[in-house]
Amino acid sequence: MKPAGNLQTFSPAYRSLSRMDWRRRVKAALGSLEDCRVCPRDCRVNRLQNKWSACKTGRYAVVSSAFPHFGEENCLRGWNGSGTIFFSHCNLRCVFCQNYDISQAISAKQAQPGTPPEDIAAMMLRLQRGGCHNINFVTPEHVVPQLLEAVAIAVEHGLDIPIVYNTSGYDALESIELMNGVVDIYMPDFKYWSAERSAQYLRAEDYPDAARAAIKAMHDQVGPLIVTADGLAKRGLLLRHLVMPGALAETRAILEWVASELGTDTYVNLMDQYHPAGKVNAERYQEINRRPTSSELAEAQAIAREAGLYRLDER
Repeated sequence: MKPAGNLQTFSPAYRSLSRMDWRRRVKAALGSLEDCRVCPRDCRVNRLQNKWSACKTGRYAVVSSAFPHFGEENCLRGWNGSGTIFFSHCNLRCVFCQNYDISQAISAKQAQPGTPPEDIAAMMLRLQRGGCHNINFVTPEHVVPQLLEAVAIAVEHGLDIPIVYNTSGYDALESIELMNGVVDIYMPDFKYWSAERSAQYLRAEDYPDAARAAIKAMHDQVGPLIVTADGLAKRGLLLRHLVMPGALAETRAILEWVASELGTDTYVNLMDQYHPAGKVNAERYQEINRRPTSSELAEAQAIAREAGLYRLDER
């Protein structure tokens, strides 16, 4: 990691926005809900009238849970935890989703009426008071306007810790631009490189193109991950890739792209925790109905080093 002083001297990016900046930002974001183009699904429904389509989310975001998370990367969880806010529903349909119960199994009817921005702001402030090192939005791709609305309120009441945008990578460029100057740490996953596997396992053939464009835009905004002297992430991009069984060609293509397009100083977490979940079982998706082998995980690490990537998460 690259130390960069003490977190005590750090001010989150959003603290430099004026009240006028926030009003304009929130207005533009909420406007994108009227003919929804918040994510690459581009459903064009009026979510301000509580209509919904792919993401099953209307006017308000739906919060599944909010708590200090100690299972994230060390540079995020620190010693007091990452202030994680999980959002229900998702714009992907990953057949192997390990959070299937909150991303896909809950019906939109069950999830209504959602969580008002004032309540989400209160969650952020409570997590900050509890000592969390950051606010970590999980699955935010489909609720960017609602997040901005809530963050604006929280800032007025003293929010002053980094914001982590923890995403699948299936983000619209318009939404990423709305988060410019608000997010300190982007944490995208890059799941699959090929359109074929993305269509099969994520139900989104355009996922690779969308992820490449979004991740590049994120990196352009914040650059490589900067970590303080006490080991906490301060600003930048942290990329995750879940190593899947039988998919090392996908891993190679992704890591070589990361090294060439983002730079070899990109911080990468090659995650080894895949296990069959969601819709994967002995009858369906048999080819991924197993954990990756130790040799597959070792080869993924070797591929990263061959590509020149040297900032690999050490957990």
